[in-house]
Amino acid sequence: MNGIVSYGAYVPGYKIETGEIASVWGADGSAWAKNLNVYSKSVPGPDEDVITIAVEATRQAMNRAKLTGNDIEAVYTGSESHPYAVKPTSTIVAEAIRATPNLTAADFEFACKAGTAAIQTCLGMVGHKQIKNGIAIGVDTSQGAPGDALEYSASAGGGALIIGRKNVIANINHTTSYTTDTPDFWRREGQKYPRHGGRFTGKPAFFKHVMNCGMLIMEKAGTKPEDYDYIVTHQPNGKFPIRAAKSLGFKQEQFETGLLTPKIGNTYSGAVFLGLSAILDIAKPGDRILAVAYGSGAGSDGFDITVTDKIKDMDRSETVEDMISRMEIVNYATYAKFRGKLNMGATK
Repeated sequence: MNGIVSYGAYVPGYKIETGEIASVWGADGSAWAKNLNVYSKSVPGPDEDVITIAVEATRQAMNRAKLTGNDIEAVYTGSESHPYAVKPTSTIVAEAIRATPNLTAADFEFACKAGTAAIQTCLGMVGHKQIKNGIAIGVDTSQGAPGDALEYSASAGGGALIIGRKNVIANINHTTSYTTDTPDFWRREGQKYPRHGGRFTGKPAFFKHVMNCGMLIMEKAGTKPEDYDYIVTHQPNGKFPIRAAKSLGFKQEQFETGLLTPKIGNTYSGAVFLGLSAILDIAKPGDRILAVAYGSGAGSDGFDITVTDKIKDMDRSETVEDMISRMEIVNYATYAKFRGKLNMGATK
């Protein structure tokens, strides 16, 4: 069966605490942290962007599977913070891993589910034997305007999945999607920061799509919540994914491993990839995983996954938790400098 041949992840080495952000704006940091269930968020360094994060995650995935660039025939990168408006991220990643030029590559956009759309594309091409292996990447260095609610959670990170037919460590048994035109979050061309619909982003947007997609994938797979060992969903904050998982019938022990937002914030397109990577870091053969992504605009992609015996042969050192444990705390001034929030224009 087609599925995940390998996986990789990357979390930046810096973080800022919620209380530090709140103190700058005269807000109650403990209240913000509790309300969002986000206590710190990752911060990309001044030399890090979507491309560098994608390359790091992809290299880890390839090293784990002992693959070379000649084994890769597709690279698709999903993000809403590509460094170039006109110039693909995926070709740069392909060059960095020395992929064969006999390659299909493209950048995907669908808010925070762009990377999971790339997984579905790779599955289709592998399934029709058009390619041997394809790489699907979900990564972001998300934006939040100074003082906006998004600033407390918008973070950075990402993951890469190699999708193929041979030496599969986790079968993707089923996938499905649920999509509508729901304008809960948007950013027009040329705008630096996105806008959002506040409370509107909850029930009619995130919950409607995640819940419906979750139920659809279980119906398609003929499964119930108790058939799964883990669930991971998109994580715009630390509360929504818990509420969604519980509403679908899952328990804390099923969702706690993949729930990373309280420690690293909302990595947007990277959220499900990182949560799934954290699960694969400890998963055993036979474990079953339900993954449901969400992207504003709006849509969800769902995946029913079963871990195989091959995962026992994989080097799973340098885990997501290892990366998180090494993160260094920075203050707001450093964070603002790294994220380009300061007006550095020349003065008269």
